Amino acid sequence: MADKQVSYPTTVPLPTLSRAAEVAELLVGAIDLHCHSGPAAMPRILDHHEELLDAAAAKFRAVLYKDHFYAGMAHAILLEKLFPETNVKLFSGIVLNNASGGINPHAVDHAIKLGAKIVWMPTLSAENHINAMAAGNSTFPKTAQKMLDPIPLSALDANGKLTDDTKKVIDLIAEADIILAGGHLPASELHILFDEAARRGVKKMMVNHPTYIVGCNDTDIRQLVARGVKMEHSICMFIEGKSLKYSPDDLAHLIEVAGVDNTILSSDLGLQGSQRPVDGFRSITQILLDLQMPSTAIRKLISDNAARFLNLPMSQSAAQNAA
Repeated sequence: MADKQVSYPTTVPLPTLSRAAEVAELLVGAIDLHCHSGPAAMPRILDHHEELLDAAAAKFRAVLYKDHFYAGMAHAILLEKLFPETNVKLFSGIVLNNASGGINPHAVDHAIKLGAKIVWMPTLSAENHINAMAAGNSTFPKTAQKMLDPIPLSALDANGKLTDDTKKVIDLIAEADIILAGGHLPASELHILFDEAARRGVKKMMVNHPTYIVGCNDTDIRQLVARGVKMEHSICMFIEGKSLKYSPDDLAHLIEVAGVDNTILSSDLGLQGSQRPVDGFRSITQILLDLQMPSTAIRKLISDNAARFLNLPMSQSAAQNAA
């Protein structure tokens, strides 16, 4: 059994916040739909329990754990049972990589029966991801030990049509009314995937980090949003740390392109050389304040839009505004 005192290395500290009190107030009720705490085959800077405690201290409403290799519902269920005093709802889902049998309806059916709230299309096993890594994308985290070489996956068959298994997965997601996330499929596949998903009754659709690996441009984003798809941007790519790729102005532009109501900010944190996930939310909230973003918009970006995907009630401020 792992030593409970183990320390997770290479954590980037939270920079000094000039508006710490405002940030703390805005984080009350926050939701992280993309948390990469451990245990994991990829080295992490904190585990699921530590993330729960961090989230509880900041008064988050919910955290959704993501791992590229396993479904995390069992961890979420047990931790929520063991630590009810935290008042943080815990969720997870399944990523359709090789470890889950690829785009596997049986794996999705089981995940849904165990309470999955999200199904991600292939990430590390996506043909698009494999090609991006071969082209020299060195910032994506590596596993601690060499894994079997991935078998490239696509949602499309040789004729450019959605595979039968992909359609079965879509139908299971629609019936369960959970989130369909695009994973690391390319923008060209996402248009086809989400078109069919909308036709088959999926109500909760999301593109993960649309400008990273996926390759969405502004036109792609506008077209997908018009179909009812939300854009999830990874906080880690806008704050200090190994994954920093974009500026605050880039973030403001991406929010403007999709619209506040169609944008979700999730941490995508837990990797080495990064801030802890909750600190990432603190950093991005400071950035949003510096961009003169209204508090109502910030709460939508870090809480209320995600709450709708999890069927959680809106925050008190959002309910008051709706009324």
